[in-house]
Amino acid sequence: MTSANTAVPWAVRDLPGPASALHRRLPDEPVTRQVWIATLAEPALVLGSTQSPAIVRTAELQRQGIELASRRSGGGAVLLTRDALWIDVIVPRDDPLWDDDVNRSFGWLGASWCRALSTLGVEAQVHTGGLDRTPASKLVCFAGVGPGEVVAGGDKVVGLSQRRTRSHARFQGV
Repeated sequence: MTSANTAVPWAVRDLPGPASALHRRLPDEPVTRQVWIATLAEPALVLGSTQSPAIVRTAELQRQGIELASRRSGGGAVLLTRDALWIDVIVPRDDPLWDDDVNRSFGWLGASWCRALSTLGVEAQVHTGGLDRTPASKLVCFAGVGPGEVVAGGDKVVGLSQRRTRSHARFQGV
């Protein structure tokens, strides 16, 4: 991130609630740089946009008090506990961080996660290649690794997804 990029302020918001409501949330217009720190009301299994709830035993989720939610971005399912670190980053289309290349656009965010993890003593790297799939990655997010995601010790430690509109990009990181 260049110094011109860091000079633009970020609005940081703490957002509590159920995963389904947090995924439906839209930024206020006009869209500005925002960081949303999500705090879950209950654990949730979040499906990617192409996944059907039919792949899940919903009665078992209900029995265990786990919400079933879906996000508007792709990828596999993610199980979120109440103490999961879930951060959304909103970047308006006219922002210097905007990149028309969807894969390349994750790079700065992955690098930011790596810098944050390094302050905790975690040596992490940004995955700079394409989508590395495994037999389970279509089903489970953390079974594969995509552009900009963060890896430490050979394991994915931060999963990223992205949803774009005419006015902004919403990056979701867990």
